[in-house]
Amino acid sequence: MVTTTTSYEKELAFQADRRKASIELIKIVSDLWYENAIELVLFRNPLIDQNVSNVMHLYKYAGDFVNKPMSIFESVDIAQAIKNMNLPPSKIDLGKLTYEYHMSENRLLDTTAFVIDKLRHAKNSGTIQPKDVVLFGFGRIGRILARELMHSTGLGSQLRLRAIVIRGEIDKEALLKRASLLEHDSVHGVFPGTVTIDEQKKALIINGTTVYLISSKTPEGMDYTSYGIEKALLIDNSGAYRDKKSLNKHLKAKGVEKVLLTAPGKDIPNIIYGVNQKQYPLDKYAIFSAASCTTNAITPILKVIEESLGIKKGHLQSVHAYTNDQNLVDNMHHKYRRGRAAAINMVITETGAGSAVAKAIPSLKGKLTSNAIRVPVPNGSLAIIQLELEKKTSLSAVNTIVKKYALEGDLVEQIKYSLNNELVSSDIIGASAPAIYDSSATIVSSDGKNITLYIWYDNEFGYSHQVMRLAKHIAKVRRYTYY
Repeated sequence: MVTTTTSYEKELAFQADRRKASIELIKIVSDLWYENAIELVLFRNPLIDQNVSNVMHLYKYAGDFVNKPMSIFESVDIAQAIKNMNLPPSKIDLGKLTYEYHMSENRLLDTTAFVIDKLRHAKNSGTIQPKDVVLFGFGRIGRILARELMHSTGLGSQLRLRAIVIRGEIDKEALLKRASLLEHDSVHGVFPGTVTIDEQKKALIINGTTVYLISSKTPEGMDYTSYGIEKALLIDNSGAYRDKKSLNKHLKAKGVEKVLLTAPGKDIPNIIYGVNQKQYPLDKYAIFSAASCTTNAITPILKVIEESLGIKKGHLQSVHAYTNDQNLVDNMHHKYRRGRAAAINMVITETGAGSAVAKAIPSLKGKLTSNAIRVPVPNGSLAIIQLELEKKTSLSAVNTIVKKYALEGDLVEQIKYSLNNELVSSDIIGASAPAIYDSSATIVSSDGKNITLYIWYDNEFGYSHQVMRLAKHIAKVRRYTYY
């Protein structure tokens, strides 16, 4: 009994020490973000505004992910060393640094020396000029973008949300309703900040910062400079304009320099950030598309498989949450089947994601077919990808390949590797990666030439983060990153 009690007391003491270390880490993370515009993440999972329990959970995931113990005590030392370096605005993966330090042959050397060596190129990164942002539209994607832009503003060294364009009169009631929709979300919960209104300015005051509401049905004649907005990036999430000719109207407005469409676009670059953004020189183009949520989910995974194993042909089946485009109850709709009640039916429909992939990965042109089923969930979708391969493979090989891309390289922000045997759609709500690879669900045929992959995605939140990554790229405000 004495031995058991002693062991239990030691466990309690160790957990108390870990929680104290978590508190210390949270303090350093906050100081770096709000004082130096340096964001620390843990294998791409945000650490800003996390509580102790969340931090402990993230460290468990990190340890499972790399199959090695992850010490929060080492992370605290590394984070403190980063704080002492006086780096420029940066985004640094503390998980990767902690793992590399743990595996280093020079582990017994000074932590500060290790961090200085790893981040030695940070001070050579160029300066960043903040970019004004205008949201044209304020629907599901527009509101999530507004939330995330304001939540991640920090010192305002990157993207600054200045205005939101909506339809209809802007009176007190409209302001209150827009504020309420921003603050309260049935899927994503309460906004972790403050939202009030300024009736005289016709503005929302979000986290103490003025964001103007501007009423307009069309881009023509807009003068954003009268609101103090200059050379802005306008993000069109209205769904009203989809081609170069119509989107070009935004560029005729005063104060707009670049346009980003949150839907597949015609006659403009369709970009999946992390995959093909380098193909389009920013100074050559003024209008860009972030493609669709499904295309952003499948393209990173298809790139991994095409580069590693080769793809002969395949089929994509999207199992997608219902959207505002569908009817709540049976009614007329210009597309077949979408007129049936969304919340009580599975609805077969089309998706252009299969062909859209070829715009980012030309070698897959003509190799993929696709279709979609809308299902009665408000958010959280699944892409089932069936592929015939050029090279033989195995289940362990496929998972190892994807895990490597999720851990290092150009797609670490795009692919999250899930180890969860119990993963369901509600579990991926709020995931910032556009593709969550379900390693437990992967199927490989007995001859090793055919595979079936299950890719989850938050079709609202994950896609919005891809839009933001692309927006930062277009606006040239991407910070130094260490992943």
